[in-house]
Amino acid sequence: MLDIRTIRNRSEEVQQAADQKGINFDVLELIAIDDRRRALLTISETLRAERNKRSDKIKQLMIEHRREEASAERVIAQESLEKLRTVDLELRDVGAEFERLMLLVPNFTSPTTPVGTSDKDNVEVRRTGEQPIFSFQPRNHVEIGQSLDILDLERGVKIGGSRQYVLKNNGLMLHRAVQQLALDLLIELGYTLLDVPIMVKEETLVASGFFPGHRDQTYAIQEEDKWLVGTAEVPLVSYYSGEVLDLTKPMLLGAVSPCYRSEIGSAGRDVHGLYRVHQFAKVEQVVICQADLAQAEAILEQMTANAEKLLQLLELPYRVVAVCTGDMSQKNYKQYDLETWMPSRNSYGETHSASLLLDFQTRRSRIRYRDETGQLQFAYTLNNTMVATPRILIPLLENHQQEDGSIYVPKALRPYMKGQEALR
Repeated sequence: MLDIRTIRNRSEEVQQAADQKGINFDVLELIAIDDRRRALLTISETLRAERNKRSDKIKQLMIEHRREEASAERVIAQESLEKLRTVDLELRDVGAEFERLMLLVPNFTSPTTPVGTSDKDNVEVRRTGEQPIFSFQPRNHVEIGQSLDILDLERGVKIGGSRQYVLKNNGLMLHRAVQQLALDLLIELGYTLLDVPIMVKEETLVASGFFPGHRDQTYAIQEEDKWLVGTAEVPLVSYYSGEVLDLTKPMLLGAVSPCYRSEIGSAGRDVHGLYRVHQFAKVEQVVICQADLAQAEAILEQMTANAEKLLQLLELPYRVVAVCTGDMSQKNYKQYDLETWMPSRNSYGETHSASLLLDFQTRRSRIRYRDETGQLQFAYTLNNTMVATPRILIPLLENHQQEDGSIYVPKALRPYMKGQEALR
C-alpha cells in the first residue's frame, strides 16, 4: 500500500506502474473518491461542531428559563442531526470505496526493472554452470522417478485429484534433504528460523499484500475466515504486524512450510509431473530493514546470492533474470528470478524468486521502527525462495542422471541421504 499523499503527488507514476504491471486501476478514480471523502469529512466535522455549539446554547437557554427559544433551537438541532446522519452514511460508503481502491494501488517499479509484458521480456543478468551433454537418450523426471520407484503420480491423483503426487523412499529423502540443506545455510547466515501457521486469517493475507489480487490462487477453508498460504512469506511478514521494531540491524527471518496454490490459469507443459502442483514445500527468506534504498538493494543481492549458493551446492546450471514490469506482482518494486536448467523442457525453469517491496507490506501491516531522530518510520521488506520442492527435484533428477539409470547425488546432499553417492 502507498500513502495517499504519495499517490496524489506522483499520480502519473502510479498509473504508469499499474499499466505496466497489467493492473486494471484508475488513479484518477481514486483521487476523485479521496476528494469526495475529504469534502464529506469537512462537512461532517462542521456539522458536529455546530451541533455541539447548539447543544451548549440550548442548555444555557434552559438555565435562563427561555423555553420557547430553546424549543426553536431544538428543531434546528434535529434538522442538523438529520443532515449529519445523511452525510455520515455517505461518508461510510465513500470510505469503503476509498479503502477498496487503495488496496488495488500497485507499488512503484525500480528504474532498473526492464519494461515488458510477460516473462518473455525478462532480461538475463548472469548464467552459471554448464548444461549437461548426454551420450545417451535422457529421460524426464517422471520417467526417472518411476524407474527408481521414488515417484508415484498415478496414486497421487487417485488420492487427491489432479496435480497431486506421492514421493517414496529416496524421493521423500531427497525432498527433505534439499530443505534441510537450505535451512542449514540460513542458520550459518544468521537467520532466525520459525515454524509458522500456514492456515491464516484473511486480514493476514491483506496485510502482507497478497489480497485482494491473489484470491483465485488461494485455497479457502470453507465456513471459516481462514486460508491456506502459498508461501511462508505471508506469516513471516505478519509475525511483527502492528509492532515497532529495533532495526539497528536488518531482521533476518526464515521458515520451512507446506504451501498450497490452486494454480488457476496454468496449462500445457507446466502441469506435467512436478513442475506446477497444488501442494509443495518451501524454505523462505524474509528480511525486514530500515527504509534505506541502498541498504535494501544490497540485501536483495545478498538474498539472491544465498539461493545461488544452494544451487551451486546442488551442482545445477542456472541463470538469474531481472523480472520485467509485466511479469511482476502488484506488490514488488524490484525482482530477480532464478531459473534452473531442465533438460526435459530444453530450457530454464523458474525455481526461485527474490523481491524488494519497499514499505508496501509494512504500511498495510503497520510495521515500524524509530529512525536516528526518534521518528517512527515504516520499514522495508524483502523475500526470497531459498528452495521450493518438489520442483527442484526436476533439475536434480534430470541433470544428474547417468547412462546406467542411476542418479548422481551432489556431495552437499549426501549427509542428508545416508551417505548415498547415487540413487539406483
